[in-house]
Amino acid sequence: MALEVRTFFEAGSFALSYPWLQAAPKGDGHPVLVLPGFLASDFSTKLLRTFLNSRNYKAYGWSLGRNMGRHSDPLTACGPAIIRRLQDIHQWHAEKVTVIGWSLGGIYARELARVHPEMVRQVVSMGSPFCNNQRANHATKIFEKTSGYKLSDMCPKLIKNMPTPPPVPSTSFYSKSDGITAWQCCLEQESKFTQNIEVVCSHMGYGHHPAVMWALADRLAQKDGEWQLFNPKFIEKLIYK
Repeated sequence: MALEVRTFFEAGSFALSYPWLQAAPKGDGHPVLVLPGFLASDFSTKLLRTFLNSRNYKAYGWSLGRNMGRHSDPLTACGPAIIRRLQDIHQWHAEKVTVIGWSLGGIYARELARVHPEMVRQVVSMGSPFCNNQRANHATKIFEKTSGYKLSDMCPKLIKNMPTPPPVPSTSFYSKSDGITAWQCCLEQESKFTQNIEVVCSHMGYGHHPAVMWALADRLAQKDGEWQLFNPKFIEKLIYK
């Protein structure tokens, strides 16, 4: 956990690399919903959304205040307020929405796509513990106190299905030096529509780490219905494993 202090240096590296990041692929202007991690708010995703807007996307925060877990639902993981936010953005733009979730937000993102695949273009999770032992992190006890329910209250069907990829293209970013969540719990079942991308960053740094931003731009720039695996080229091979 001591390594989580890296997030301040990672934020600095984002600022320094921002001009270089402007060479990342631009998209087609489709909407993107960004869901914050546990105990975080839209403020934590400001740099990420700023970068996405610079790449020609319409990036939205979740507008539900601080994520204390209270918008979680034991039956669907994502509560009605999160679903309404997706529905509103989808209705405003009349097209599918890419959903990006950081930590707990990534679990919401995956389940949103499972509940409403007709509204979701693709899902990106960052340090999200959706498989294996869901208690293998440093936030479970606090989550249970603030959300109002224990993990044991979750629907058995939801727990069983959570590791299964959502019915849309899905990318999971993970870091073996993540100080909050065990990286083994963030691994997607790989297929031609799913991929895990390893980066070296802190848990609190996913939303502004340059390596995440670069690969994220590649993921979002793909045309709808033409999703392909991320294939690092040239110098990228030194950054992504």
